[in-house]
Amino acid sequence: MYTVPDQSGKLAVVTGANSGTGKEAARRLAEAGARVVLAVRTPAKGEQARAEILARHPHAQLEVRRIDLADLASVAAFADGLLTDGAPLDLLVNNAGVMAPPTRMTTADGFELQLGSNFLGPLALTVRLLPALLAAPAPRVATMSSSAANFARIDFADLQWERRRYSPMLSYAQSKLADLMMARHLADLAAEHDWPLRSTAAHPGYTKTNLQTAGASLGGDKPSRLRGALTKLDFLPKQEVGPGTEPLLYAATSPDAAAGGYYGPGDRFGLVGPTAQARITRRALDRTANARLWSEAERLTGVTTAAAR
Repeated sequence: MYTVPDQSGKLAVVTGANSGTGKEAARRLAEAGARVVLAVRTPAKGEQARAEILARHPHAQLEVRRIDLADLASVAAFADGLLTDGAPLDLLVNNAGVMAPPTRMTTADGFELQLGSNFLGPLALTVRLLPALLAAPAPRVATMSSSAANFARIDFADLQWERRRYSPMLSYAQSKLADLMMARHLADLAAEHDWPLRSTAAHPGYTKTNLQTAGASLGGDKPSRLRGALTKLDFLPKQEVGPGTEPLLYAATSPDAAAGGYYGPGDRFGLVGPTAQARITRRALDRTANARLWSEAERLTGVTTAAAR
């Protein structure tokens, strides 16, 4: 089991911290001494998660704050609240996401739901929080991708799936490739501007969480092809949330995690096992494409890194 280094005196934000890998990451960061903000869409669920963590670790420092990554106004309000507090932010964990709703849905701002929730919202949050991150001595941003990124491509002509026939899984894969490209480009920006920030990425392999079923249920009564597909994949190795969160925790806290590094389970097709370096698809190794995607995301969301430079 990966041991999180001492986080005493550090402030961390974990999105999607009410369940799954987000909750586990928040728990283990708090156990290591960090003050953790549980950034969640539904505060009542966040408070329940907070209570459950406190039951195991009574001295954990936990705070629940609302954010909806599918609503840029909510992202801005959350970031403004943290910036107003004035405390340096040592760690941002971009964990929250949605997976494969069976029909094309949109965010509050009109973006395709998976691109908006999984990529555009987290990027806008990261950029808005850069002033707080760069006020910390050694800030880190860890972003959750997926092994599905290996099968994805970025269609710059149709990022929102408005022209193509919508595919739940290909749309999900595109959003998670975008996350990996975001993490890689943020590392390049940090090097270019001599920021002390370390940006990394991770994927959980095949970890049993509610992500699959939560996304699949968004289409209401429409049958979900994803559920049928997951049933057919029952023969594949899978793991519980604890080990499934370790690549993310390693990316977020290990002194050995490299800037722009990508980490995931190291055994059995990269689906389970102890943390290891994950293969980065060639599409995320294309610095020109990474920069292009970042610029397009800034245009769509109205954020810019210029204020942090």
